[in-house]
Amino acid sequence: MAMRTAFFGLVLGLAGAFGLPAAAQSPFSAAIHVGDRAVTYYEIEQRQRLLDLFGTRGDLPRLAREQLIDDRVREQEFARVGLSITEEGLQNALVDFAARADRTLPEFLAILAEAGVEEETFRDYVRINVSWRDYIRARFEDRAQVTESDIDQVLATQGTREASIEVLLSEIIIPAPPQRAAEARGIAAQITRVTSTGAFEAAAREYSALPSREQGGRLDWLPIDRYPAPLQPLILDLAPGEVSEPIEIPNGIALFQLRDVREVVSAPQTPDLLDYAIVGLPGGRSVEGLQQAALLRGRIETCEDLWPIAREELGENQFQRTETAPADIPSDIALELAKLDPGEVSTALTSPDGQTLVFLMLCQRRNAGAAAADRDSVRAQLRNQQLTSLADALLADLRANAAIRVE
Repeated sequence: MAMRTAFFGLVLGLAGAFGLPAAAQSPFSAAIHVGDRAVTYYEIEQRQRLLDLFGTRGDLPRLAREQLIDDRVREQEFARVGLSITEEGLQNALVDFAARADRTLPEFLAILAEAGVEEETFRDYVRINVSWRDYIRARFEDRAQVTESDIDQVLATQGTREASIEVLLSEIIIPAPPQRAAEARGIAAQITRVTSTGAFEAAAREYSALPSREQGGRLDWLPIDRYPAPLQPLILDLAPGEVSEPIEIPNGIALFQLRDVREVVSAPQTPDLLDYAIVGLPGGRSVEGLQQAALLRGRIETCEDLWPIAREELGENQFQRTETAPADIPSDIALELAKLDPGEVSTALTSPDGQTLVFLMLCQRRNAGAAAADRDSVRAQLRNQQLTSLADALLADLRANAAIRVE
């Protein structure tokens, strides 16, 4: 997504409010000592800027100090065991971090620079976190053991081999807040009379609120079972080229055009449960809100990664993880989840007032009683959870035994 000057102006304005230490103190003087390692006022200010750019909520000065103390504690442990990351390894980690935010490394560094974050600050942040991850994996490799019984208890299975229907759709969702509901219904009524894919694509580009509008609303092939159950017969009743009747969802009206339908073999069984996570980000679909979503996406790979960040930086009330039957999921969320594979994210939705961006991540589709199992995936998930718990306990112990002095 395109960067906007207004976003960086806002970030810089907020960052300016952080303030540096009193004029009598040098920004590079020590604010905190952890053993023989110092945390400077400048490092605290830089971490605040980075946290603000990530969309972190809460007491940023306190969070910055606490994170930097943890970093120094980790560095002491690295020094004790002789651990260091190579320049090549660090460079690869920086590139990977930027790629998860859908940016090249130069593009990501430019974003940081606009927000007043030095490249060295970013390098240190990635270096310490990647080194800690690798150290934890090496140290606790033998203790993070997952049994077959553990896997059986939380198994997310694949479906049985059977014939299934896949559909090729195009979509439009017209925003319909109460003050614009009548206007949206009028537009939707016109679109339902469309008979060509070209006309529907033009309408999607003009009226749709979804990111797919850039492709004329076109979606890829998806199993019909991915879509909410009430919607499935409506889709299957369409002829290729035909547009559905308007479907009212919270604060919007959805329309679908069927482009093609096919029968496939070995398709997954209809999931009994969907496991998904939602984080509320301020700013709605503004440049700032979408930028925060992109940065958050760059920091996570799974739903397990999302919870610690949300808890520490956004507040627990901004995070929601749900495992429920597809029929119990709100229609607007269900439509977005239908397009996602586990680990993928949608930012197409907002709160009813438009002020909060819905960061929606699909964690898993679960099929109770299915025949085959993706045991490796479940094993990796459980192992990561164990390693996270062991890492938290180790850090707490190291910090309790560290000599921490605030100047």
